Amino acid sequence: MFRSLKLHRSLHQSFTKTPRFNPLPSSSPPTPKTLLPLNPIIRHFSSPNQPPNQPPLSATPATSSELRKYLGYSALLLSCAVATYYSFPFPENAKHKKAQLFRYAPLPDDLHTVVNWSGTHEVQTRVFLQPETLEELEAVVKDANEKKQKIRPVGSGLSPNGIGLARGGMVNLALLDKVLEVDKEKKTVRVQAGIRVQGLVDAIKDHGITLQNFASIREQQIGGIVQVGAHGTGAKLPPIDEQVISMKLVTPAKGTIEISEDKDPELFYLARCGLGGLGVVAEVTLQCVERQELVEHTFVSNLTEIKKQHKKLLNDNKHVKYLYIPYTDTVVVVTCNPVSKWRGPPKFKPKYSLDEALQPVRDLYQESREKYRGQPTAASSKDENEPEISSLTFTELRDKLLSLDPLNKDHVRKINEAEAEFWKRSEGYRVGWSDEILGFDCGGQQWVSETCFPAGTLSKPNMKDLKYIEDVVELIEKEEIPAPGPIEQRWTASSRSLMSPASSSSKDDIFSWVGIILYLPTTDARQRKQITEEFFHYRHLTQSRLWDQYSAYEHWAKIEVPKDKTELAALQARLRKRFPIDAFNKARKELDPNRILSNAMLEKMFPLDDNSASSS
Repeated sequence: MFRSLKLHRSLHQSFTKTPRFNPLPSSSPPTPKTLLPLNPIIRHFSSPNQPPNQPPLSATPATSSELRKYLGYSALLLSCAVATYYSFPFPENAKHKKAQLFRYAPLPDDLHTVVNWSGTHEVQTRVFLQPETLEELEAVVKDANEKKQKIRPVGSGLSPNGIGLARGGMVNLALLDKVLEVDKEKKTVRVQAGIRVQGLVDAIKDHGITLQNFASIREQQIGGIVQVGAHGTGAKLPPIDEQVISMKLVTPAKGTIEISEDKDPELFYLARCGLGGLGVVAEVTLQCVERQELVEHTFVSNLTEIKKQHKKLLNDNKHVKYLYIPYTDTVVVVTCNPVSKWRGPPKFKPKYSLDEALQPVRDLYQESREKYRGQPTAASSKDENEPEISSLTFTELRDKLLSLDPLNKDHVRKINEAEAEFWKRSEGYRVGWSDEILGFDCGGQQWVSETCFPAGTLSKPNMKDLKYIEDVVELIEKEEIPAPGPIEQRWTASSRSLMSPASSSSKDDIFSWVGIILYLPTTDARQRKQITEEFFHYRHLTQSRLWDQYSAYEHWAKIEVPKDKTELAALQARLRKRFPIDAFNKARKELDPNRILSNAMLEKMFPLDDNSASSS
């Protein structure tokens, strides 16, 4: 009944064999096996106490005997460790095995390892369900609620913070991916929530309609991209959740309900960006727009010039974003607008070919590879399977360069300078359909923190968005953070969804979204750990010095919940200042009283009064 699911762009194959639809087990799934600690082994080999009344031994024989005994034990333990180490089925080309000692250990057949796209969050679960019909989904939710079994809704696994993951159990709607109804006249489409953005766009383009806006990539499931409040760019365009005009939720307590602006509007505006905590989104009706060809214009400027043109750029362009390259004065401006019906697309001949634009980056890669040859870096040795340099895209080249020495500020600065030159040689125009143009190759695996904050109105921008960038750039340079490019800045109009970071009752308000990033260009566990520590230092600096000052709040799919109790309490207090947490928790209690749709992240951000320990 269930077909297998393949998660695109995953570090590993995220979803292994998927069980066919069966009622959930009557008892909680067994706890995964854990390795025994060394202490019992040591205790087992310890010498017994001496019998009473034994005559005392001389000092010299006792010392010699004790020495031989412990040398023997040490040799035995060392032999066991070596045997254990080499008994695991490492592939022949596995590097740095010590850092990944148990990574390749065999897992039980019924244990599914689910990894998000960036490889930053991973869970193992024995409950991973994929219903193929609405009726099956309803049965799954009902059965799980009766047994108090976790079934956290998870989409394509693209959220950098793994907000959809729960080791207690998950439900995925990848097999509920149909277009149910298209109204060409009203420009609306009703779809099952498991359909991916690209699949939806391809299905409705023959009807002459498309989505109003897009995020950077197209692999998200519609249910997921709506629930986390994802966005595109354009100061006149709201986040994607605002395109939802009605929803069908499968809830644990009330069954399947339909909500819209006319049917239970209070719950509708709360649940549109509901983080998967109020019900499993089964169907969504979206307001679309006419499919248009767009002209993308890319040019390079600097912050001084941007300040002079900022209001005009926000008002005159349907879509606009800025890409800042740290340790340079380069700001890449990308605008997109409909092709003029009278003038047609611009006539422009690029000054440089793609190969010529990439040459500075290729030259730096060859130079750096020679410099780091023989040094103990993760990517310094020549890989027989390494592709030819001419076949690599810009983002692939950047990843290759960063992998040589990702935390060396001077090395990263050189990469950024080469990137700035690449963009200067890439200035020009590109024409294509909106679903082809409004994307962005955001590179490989990464840690990212994206904040959203008010930026005034279209008629009167407060310019705090540019001041925020100045402060971030100053922080990077002062703290010598090895920050690669780009720092991406986008804008949206406000959203009426109460849990959206861009929520506002005023239609005139605009919001700026700024993303900082550190890439994870290597599979070496130790190096990834070092990059992770540096990223959280980077993020903490921006948080402590800027967020309160600018009323900035993180994107729901990129917020990282702290482990420290004091920091967690501070996060909870901050969220209460911005979002209607009491109303959200009240709805959670009514619709999901057993919290089967929740996970550890939601429980920590939105604790309930009767919160009790539960599997997440």
